[in-house]
Amino acid sequence: MKYECALFDLDGTLLDTLTDLKNSVNTALAKFGFPPRTQNEIRCFVGHGVKKLIERSLPSNCSTEQCEQVFQFFMQHYEHHLADHTSVYDGIVPMLHRLQHEHIKIGIVSNKADSAVQVLCRQYFDGLYALAAGAKENIRKKPYPDAVNQMMQRLLVTRDKTVYIGDSEVDIETAKNAGIHCISVAWGFRSWAELSNARAKTIVTSPEELTNLIL
Repeated sequence: MKYECALFDLDGTLLDTLTDLKNSVNTALAKFGFPPRTQNEIRCFVGHGVKKLIERSLPSNCSTEQCEQVFQFFMQHYEHHLADHTSVYDGIVPMLHRLQHEHIKIGIVSNKADSAVQVLCRQYFDGLYALAAGAKENIRKKPYPDAVNQMMQRLLVTRDKTVYIGDSEVDIETAKNAGIHCISVAWGFRSWAELSNARAKTIVTSPEELTNLIL
C-alpha cells in the first residue's frame, strides 16, 4: 500500500459545485447592481476561498465596503442554495468505499467556508470520511499548509504516507508547502492543460485510476 491517508479537496474534486456557486455569486452581484459572471469565469475564479471569489467577480474599481456587502449577501444566499444543483462526480462514492475498505484514512480539506463544508460532506459522504475541515478565521487558507498539517496531526499520519488530491494549482501548491505528495484530477474546475501548466506531477482522469495510485 502506497499511502495510509488520502486528503481530498472538495469543490471540483469530490463535488461539482460550480452551478450553485455561480448562481449565488450572480444573485449577490445583481442585488448590488453589478453585472453577472459566466460559469467559465466563476470556474477560473474559485480555489482561494469565497472572499477571493467575490473580489474577482466584482469590477476592479469596487471598494472594500462594496466587496464586503456582496460577500455577506453571497454567504447568506449560498447557505440556503449550496446543494440546489451540486452533485457528486461519477465514481467518487465507490472510490471512497474502496479506500475505506482498505483502511485508508480519509480527510477533506477545503478553502470553502467550514459551515458549508460540514453540511455538504454530511449530505453526500456521511460515514465515508474521518474528518472534514473548511476555512476558519484562525487558520490560513490553502495554499498555506496549516489546515493540511492540522488534519495530519489529528489523523496521526506521517507526511510520507499522506497524499493530497485536488483539481487546481492551489492544491498542487498546498501539497508542496505541506511536504506531501499530490495527485491532480482532470475532471474538476481545471483542465489537463491548466494542471500541466501548474506543474502537476501526476494527473488522473478517473476515480478508478486515482484509487490504483493510492493503494
